[in-house]
Amino acid sequence: MNVYHITYGPDTKIVQLHFWGCNLGCRACLLKREIYDCHLKETKDRIFQGQNMVNKTPEKFLDLEEVMQLLGKLEVDEVIFMGAEPALDPQLPQLTEALHREFSSYNVLLTNGFYVPDLTHIDEVVFSIKAYTDKLHRDYTGASNKKALENFVTLYKSGVRLRTESVFIPEYIDGPETEEIARFIAGVDKSIPHRIDAYIPTGDNPWRRPAPGEIENAASLAGKHLQDVSYLTGSEDLRYEVVRIF
Repeated sequence: MNVYHITYGPDTKIVQLHFWGCNLGCRACLLKREIYDCHLKETKDRIFQGQNMVNKTPEKFLDLEEVMQLLGKLEVDEVIFMGAEPALDPQLPQLTEALHREFSSYNVLLTNGFYVPDLTHIDEVVFSIKAYTDKLHRDYTGASNKKALENFVTLYKSGVRLRTESVFIPEYIDGPETEEIARFIAGVDKSIPHRIDAYIPTGDNPWRRPAPGEIENAASLAGKHLQDVSYLTGSEDLRYEVVRIF
Protein backbone atom coordinates (compact mmCIF):
# COMPACT_ATOMS: atom_id res chain seq x y z
CA MET A 1 0.00 0.00 0.00
CA ASN A 2 0.94 3.65 -0.32
CA VAL A 3 0.09 4.61 3.31
CA TYR A 4 3.10 6.32 4.86
CA HIS A 5 1.66 8.35 7.74
CA ILE A 6 -1.24 8.05 10.21
CA THR A 7 -2.59 10.69 12.59
CA TYR A 8 -5.49 10.61 15.05
CA GLY A 9 -7.73 12.93 17.05
CA PRO A 10 -8.33 11.31 20.46
CA ASP A 11 -11.31 13.58 21.21
CA THR A 12 -12.98 13.26 17.82
CA LYS A 13 -11.93 9.64 17.15
CA ILE A 14 -10.98 10.66 13.61
CA VAL A 15 -8.12 8.89 11.83
CA GLN A 16 -6.22 10.46 8.93
CA LEU A 17 -4.49 8.03 6.57
CA HIS A 18 -1.90 9.71 4.34
CA PHE A 19 -1.13 8.17 0.93
CA TRP A 20 1.90 8.79 -1.28
CA GLY A 21 1.79 9.17 -5.06
CA CYS A 22 -0.25 11.42 -7.34
CA ASN A 23 -1.43 11.77 -10.93
CA LEU A 24 -1.11 15.57 -11.04
CA GLY A 25 1.81 17.96 -10.70
CA CYS A 26 0.18 20.83 -8.78
CA ARG A 27 2.61 23.72 -8.49
CA ALA A 28 1.37 24.66 -5.01
CA CYS A 29 1.13 21.15 -3.56
CA LEU A 30 1.70 21.40 0.19
CA LEU A 31 3.66 18.14 0.12
CA LYS A 32 6.48 20.07 -1.53
CA ARG A 33 6.80 21.92 1.76
CA GLU A 34 5.83 19.28 4.32
CA ILE A 35 4.81 15.64 3.82
CA TYR A 36 3.44 15.08 7.33
CA ASP A 37 0.10 16.16 8.79
CA CYS A 38 -0.16 19.95 9.02
CA HIS A 39 -2.25 19.61 12.20
CA LEU A 40 0.69 18.27 14.22
CA LYS A 41 2.36 21.03 16.21
CA GLU A 42 5.84 20.46 14.82
CA THR A 43 4.65 20.45 11.19
CA LYS A 44 2.26 23.36 11.71
CA ASP A 45 5.21 25.45 12.90
CA ARG A 46 7.29 24.49 9.86
CA ILE A 47 4.46 25.26 7.44
CA PHE A 48 3.04 28.48 8.85
CA GLN A 49 6.15 30.00 10.44
CA GLY A 50 8.38 29.43 7.44
CA GLN A 51 10.77 27.02 9.11
CA ASN A 52 12.85 24.75 6.89
CA MET A 53 11.31 21.56 5.57
CA VAL A 54 12.82 18.43 7.12
CA ASN A 55 11.25 15.49 5.26
CA LYS A 56 10.83 15.27 1.50
CA THR A 57 9.92 11.60 0.98
CA PRO A 58 8.41 8.91 3.24
CA GLU A 59 10.73 6.68 5.20
CA LYS A 60 8.45 3.62 5.15
CA PHE A 61 5.15 2.37 3.74
CA LEU A 62 2.59 0.25 5.57
CA ASP A 63 0.70 -2.74 4.21
CA LEU A 64 -2.99 -3.32 4.88
CA GLU A 65 -2.39 -5.63 7.83
CA GLU A 66 -0.03 -3.14 9.48
CA VAL A 67 -2.57 -0.33 9.09
CA MET A 68 -5.32 -2.42 10.67
CA GLN A 69 -3.04 -3.47 13.53
CA LEU A 70 -2.19 0.15 14.35
CA LEU A 71 -5.81 1.25 14.19
CA GLY A 72 -6.93 -1.71 16.27
CA LYS A 73 -5.51 0.06 19.33
CA LEU A 74 -7.79 3.06 18.81
CA GLU A 75 -11.44 4.01 19.06
CA VAL A 76 -12.37 4.93 15.50
CA ASP A 77 -15.52 6.75 14.35
CA GLU A 78 -14.26 8.35 11.13
CA VAL A 79 -11.40 7.70 8.70
CA ILE A 80 -10.15 10.29 6.21
CA PHE A 81 -8.14 9.07 3.23
CA MET A 82 -5.90 11.90 2.07
CA GLY A 83 -2.92 12.48 -0.19
CA ALA A 84 -1.20 13.11 -2.39
CA GLU A 85 -3.92 10.97 -4.12
CA PRO A 86 -5.37 8.01 -2.16
CA ALA A 87 -7.67 6.92 -5.00
CA LEU A 88 -4.65 5.55 -6.87
CA ASP A 89 -3.87 2.91 -4.23
CA PRO A 90 -5.02 -0.45 -5.64
CA GLN A 91 -5.79 -1.73 -2.14
CA LEU A 92 -7.99 1.21 -1.14
CA PRO A 93 -11.25 -0.74 -1.67
CA GLN A 94 -10.02 -3.61 0.54
CA LEU A 95 -8.92 -1.17 3.21
CA THR A 96 -12.21 0.74 3.25
CA GLU A 97 -14.13 -2.53 3.46
CA ALA A 98 -11.95 -3.74 6.35
CA LEU A 99 -12.51 -0.47 8.22
CA HIS A 100 -16.27 -0.64 7.74
CA ARG A 101 -16.26 -4.22 8.97
CA GLU A 102 -14.00 -3.60 11.98
CA PHE A 103 -15.16 -0.17 13.15
CA SER A 104 -18.34 0.71 11.20
CA SER A 105 -16.37 3.88 10.46
CA TYR A 106 -17.51 6.83 8.39
CA ASN A 107 -15.06 6.75 5.48
CA VAL A 108 -14.16 10.02 3.70
CA LEU A 109 -12.10 10.12 0.50
CA LEU A 110 -10.20 13.30 -0.42
CA THR A 111 -9.47 13.21 -4.16
CA ASN A 112 -8.70 15.28 -7.24
CA GLY A 113 -11.26 13.18 -9.09
CA PHE A 114 -9.13 12.12 -12.04
CA TYR A 115 -9.48 8.47 -11.09
CA VAL A 116 -12.57 7.04 -9.41
CA PRO A 117 -11.94 3.82 -7.44
CA ASP A 118 -14.53 1.39 -6.11
CA LEU A 119 -16.55 3.55 -3.70
CA THR A 120 -18.65 0.77 -2.19
CA HIS A 121 -17.20 1.41 1.25
CA ILE A 122 -16.73 5.20 0.93
CA ASP A 123 -19.37 7.28 2.71
CA GLU A 124 -18.36 10.72 1.44
CA VAL A 125 -16.12 12.20 -1.24
CA VAL A 126 -14.35 15.55 -0.85
CA PHE A 127 -13.58 16.62 -4.41
CA SER A 128 -10.70 19.07 -4.89
CA ILE A 129 -11.30 21.30 -7.92
CA LYS A 130 -7.99 22.95 -8.81
CA ALA A 131 -9.41 25.33 -11.41
CA TYR A 132 -12.40 25.51 -13.74
CA THR A 133 -10.71 27.24 -16.67
CA ASP A 134 -8.95 24.46 -18.57
CA LYS A 135 -5.95 26.56 -19.67
CA LEU A 136 -5.36 27.63 -16.07
CA HIS A 137 -5.79 24.07 -14.84
CA ARG A 138 -3.20 22.86 -17.34
CA ASP A 139 -0.74 25.55 -16.24
CA TYR A 140 -1.27 24.72 -12.56
CA THR A 141 -1.38 20.90 -12.68
CA GLY A 142 0.06 19.88 -16.05
CA ALA A 143 -3.23 18.29 -17.14
CA SER A 144 -6.62 19.18 -18.59
CA ASN A 145 -9.50 19.19 -16.11
CA LYS A 146 -12.01 17.68 -18.55
CA LYS A 147 -11.93 14.16 -17.06
CA ALA A 148 -12.17 15.40 -13.49
CA LEU A 149 -15.17 17.61 -14.19
CA GLU A 150 -16.90 14.75 -15.99
CA ASN A 151 -16.19 12.46 -13.04
CA PHE A 152 -17.63 15.05 -10.65
CA VAL A 153 -20.96 15.01 -12.48
CA THR A 154 -20.93 11.21 -12.67
CA LEU A 155 -20.25 10.93 -8.94
CA TYR A 156 -23.11 13.28 -8.15
CA LYS A 157 -25.50 11.30 -10.33
CA SER A 158 -24.39 8.10 -8.58
CA GLY A 159 -25.76 9.46 -5.32
CA VAL A 160 -22.48 9.61 -3.39
CA ARG A 161 -22.33 12.36 -0.77
CA LEU A 162 -20.12 15.18 -2.07
CA ARG A 163 -18.20 18.15 -0.71
CA THR A 164 -15.80 20.33 -2.67
CA GLU A 165 -12.72 22.43 -1.99
CA SER A 166 -10.36 24.74 -3.86
CA VAL A 167 -7.26 26.83 -3.13
CA PHE A 168 -7.28 30.62 -3.47
CA ILE A 169 -4.05 31.97 -4.99
CA PRO A 170 -3.88 35.77 -5.45
CA GLU A 171 -3.66 36.95 -9.07
CA TYR A 172 -3.80 33.34 -10.25
CA ILE A 173 -6.61 31.12 -8.97
CA ASP A 174 -8.23 34.24 -7.58
CA GLY A 175 -11.70 35.65 -6.94
CA PRO A 176 -13.06 35.43 -10.51
CA GLU A 177 -11.72 31.88 -10.94
CA THR A 178 -13.14 30.87 -7.56
CA GLU A 179 -16.50 32.17 -8.73
CA GLU A 180 -16.21 30.11 -11.92
CA ILE A 181 -15.55 27.00 -9.80
CA ALA A 182 -18.61 27.81 -7.69
CA ARG A 183 -20.71 28.42 -10.79
CA PHE A 184 -19.76 24.98 -12.11
CA ILE A 185 -20.61 23.27 -8.81
CA ALA A 186 -23.93 25.11 -8.63
CA GLY A 187 -24.75 23.90 -12.13
CA VAL A 188 -24.67 20.40 -10.65
CA ASP A 189 -26.27 21.21 -7.29
CA LYS A 190 -26.07 24.55 -5.47
CA SER A 191 -26.42 22.80 -2.09
CA ILE A 192 -23.04 21.00 -2.41
CA PRO A 193 -20.76 22.44 0.33
CA HIS A 194 -17.61 24.22 -0.84
CA ARG A 195 -14.53 25.26 1.14
CA ILE A 196 -11.86 27.73 0.00
CA ASP A 197 -8.34 27.34 1.41
CA ALA A 198 -5.76 30.11 1.43
CA TYR A 199 -2.60 29.47 -0.55
CA ILE A 200 0.50 28.78 1.55
CA PRO A 201 3.73 29.85 -0.22
CA THR A 202 5.40 26.70 -1.54
CA GLY A 203 8.46 26.01 -3.66
CA ASP A 204 9.68 28.56 -6.19
CA ASN A 205 6.23 29.89 -7.06
CA PRO A 206 5.88 33.66 -7.56
CA TRP A 207 2.56 33.92 -5.72
CA ARG A 208 2.11 35.69 -2.42
CA ARG A 209 0.07 34.72 0.60
CA PRO A 210 -3.50 36.13 0.44
CA ALA A 211 -3.98 39.51 2.11
CA PRO A 212 -6.62 40.02 4.81
CA GLY A 213 -10.06 40.11 3.27
CA GLU A 214 -9.19 38.42 -0.03
CA ILE A 215 -10.42 34.97 1.05
CA GLU A 216 -13.59 36.50 2.47
CA ASN A 217 -14.20 38.29 -0.82
CA ALA A 218 -13.69 35.07 -2.78
CA ALA A 219 -16.12 33.30 -0.45
CA SER A 220 -18.65 36.06 -1.06
CA LEU A 221 -18.32 35.60 -4.82
CA ALA A 222 -18.77 31.84 -4.47
CA GLY A 223 -21.73 32.43 -2.19
CA LYS A 224 -23.59 34.12 -5.04
CA HIS A 225 -23.99 30.64 -6.50
CA LEU A 226 -23.69 28.15 -3.63
CA GLN A 227 -25.67 27.82 -0.41
CA ASP A 228 -22.83 26.53 1.79
CA VAL A 229 -19.43 28.23 1.42
CA SER A 230 -16.69 28.25 4.06
CA TYR A 231 -13.02 29.21 4.04
CA LEU A 232 -9.72 28.80 5.85
CA THR A 233 -7.24 31.69 6.02
CA GLY A 234 -4.38 29.59 7.39
CA SER A 235 -4.33 31.43 10.73
CA GLU A 236 -6.96 29.29 12.49
CA ASP A 237 -6.15 27.56 15.77
CA LEU A 238 -6.41 23.79 15.90
CA ARG A 239 -9.89 22.76 17.03
CA TYR A 240 -8.74 19.51 18.60
CA GLU A 241 -5.55 17.64 19.45
CA VAL A 242 -3.95 15.55 16.72
CA VAL A 243 -1.34 12.92 17.53
CA ARG A 244 0.97 10.87 15.36
CA ILE A 245 0.25 7.14 15.22
CA PHE A 246 2.81 6.39 12.55
